[in-house]
Amino acid sequence: MRTSITLDGVDREILFQLSRDGKMSNVELARRVGLTPPPCLRRVKRLEDAGVITGYRAEIAPEALDRALEVVLSVDIAVNNLQTVEEFEADVSSHEEVLEFRRMFGRPDYYIRVAVSDQVAYERFLTQKIMPLPAVSRVDSHLTMKRIKG
Repeated sequence: MRTSITLDGVDREILFQLSRDGKMSNVELARRVGLTPPPCLRRVKRLEDAGVITGYRAEIAPEALDRALEVVLSVDIAVNNLQTVEEFEADVSSHEEVLEFRRMFGRPDYYIRVAVSDQVAYERFLTQKIMPLPAVSRVDSHLTMKRIKG
């Protein structure tokens, strides 16, 4: 259930603190935002119920999953009818290598961020899973040198 709510400074601080460490206890969160635990917990619950907080996740070291090579693909598609777009998006979204997938305004049509073990695995992903898709007209690969943020 998503409802529209107004965020005050305390709500924004709660969101900031949780974005940095979603695993912290309610007691610690309350201390950091200047509340006692019960009203802090009520605020967090309200933010969850309103759809402002959409979930919690663990950040996993890519190397632990053998996904140390990150590549951003710029993809243009040849056909822009709804069925082709939906099929392309469903296919690309289904691959475990895909971390992030965005449809853009203008060119390129899509940005796809993938993580694989190495260049051989990336070539296999690109040539066997992306390039054969009928909608694809152009793919540019951008290998990550260093992750600065995010």
